[in-house]
Amino acid sequence: MKKVPVDSLKTGMAFSQPVYIEGNNLLVPAGVAIRKKDIERLHSWGINIVETEGDPVALPKPEKDAPKQESGKSGAADTQGAPKKPSVITLTEVQENKGVYRSYIELIERLDQVFTSIGSGVSVEARSIDNITGRLLQAVREQRNSFIGYILGGEVTGREMSKSSVNTAILSALTAIELKLPNHKVMQVVTGALLHDVGMLRLPKEFVDNKGGLSAAELQRIQAHPLYTYKIVNKELLYPEEVGLIVLQHHERWDGEGYPRRISGSAIDIGARIVSVADAFEAMVSKKPYRNSMMGYQAIKNLLSDNSRRFDPDVLKAFIQTMGIYPIGSIILLNNGALARVVEVQGTAPLRPKIRILIDEFGKVFKQDEGDIIDLLTEKSLFIARAVDPREVAKKHA
Repeated sequence: MKKVPVDSLKTGMAFSQPVYIEGNNLLVPAGVAIRKKDIERLHSWGINIVETEGDPVALPKPEKDAPKQESGKSGAADTQGAPKKPSVITLTEVQENKGVYRSYIELIERLDQVFTSIGSGVSVEARSIDNITGRLLQAVREQRNSFIGYILGGEVTGREMSKSSVNTAILSALTAIELKLPNHKVMQVVTGALLHDVGMLRLPKEFVDNKGGLSAAELQRIQAHPLYTYKIVNKELLYPEEVGLIVLQHHERWDGEGYPRRISGSAIDIGARIVSVADAFEAMVSKKPYRNSMMGYQAIKNLLSDNSRRFDPDVLKAFIQTMGIYPIGSIILLNNGALARVVEVQGTAPLRPKIRILIDEFGKVFKQDEGDIIDLLTEKSLFIARAVDPREVAKKHA
């Protein structure tokens, strides 16, 4: 394995083979660009060397994002919420942009309006955020599987910070419920997840968006964002200390190597421990302008390789029980050659979820939700051969 100094890594770099941390912990797969957030985390963990058997490779330039709609204005939301060219792997509700998916889009739009106000220094009332928290929790409880599916299968463009925060809040809510936290604590966890990165809005835009690497001083400013977030949440929005601790501590690590205060174990607020896992998964599976998304299956594998360093093992266990080994929305190949999407996770049998056929073993392509639903727990002759990158399928069946 070749040793690569972390100081030589630049945002947007990619390698022909996977890049690993400390021998067997994946940083990025082959051909996937390294993000600014990856480099920040390596520095915060005190890691100076990564390893790979590959060489640097050039990636194609990403397509330019569609112009973003100004917050609060109507008319463009439908075009942002739905893909331009529906494919065999696109969720039906994403294609039609209605029903439950429309509720998901509206949560992102509402939070984006809040973030725009905070970023502009405009006063925001906590009740507007509480309203989003309540709507999100109700939606997750009533349409759990749909909302999990949107994180992997949705195709929202623009509003990246708002989308990431809503996704993190959905995952945090499900994990908090799995852990059987009391209702008031679940509400606090969701609120903290929605606001966990809001301090980034108070950092200079020129180095928040910097893709050429950060200086030591800039990295220090980035790592101070939980402190900015804490101040916004407690002093401006007037949330209680319980919510403030979630946003302040979500970058702390179970082994004490996180930031800003290097606390460890159960000294870290339970809400912060939940948001930490949810935020890490969301970051891995979300497509960025400078990096392709990771498959849900690979992201779960990465979390499982943590070995009690970054994450609370009990929180991670609850997250895996909620999401499964193949999260809802994952595209998988069956042993008979059929292609399917995971539609329901079965906690007692994580390798045998319920699936909907997209392309059967004879090559027949099903429109929207016409494919059969199969319960792999009862269909013993079928099993998942491997997870499939949705981009491969989209390109082949465009």
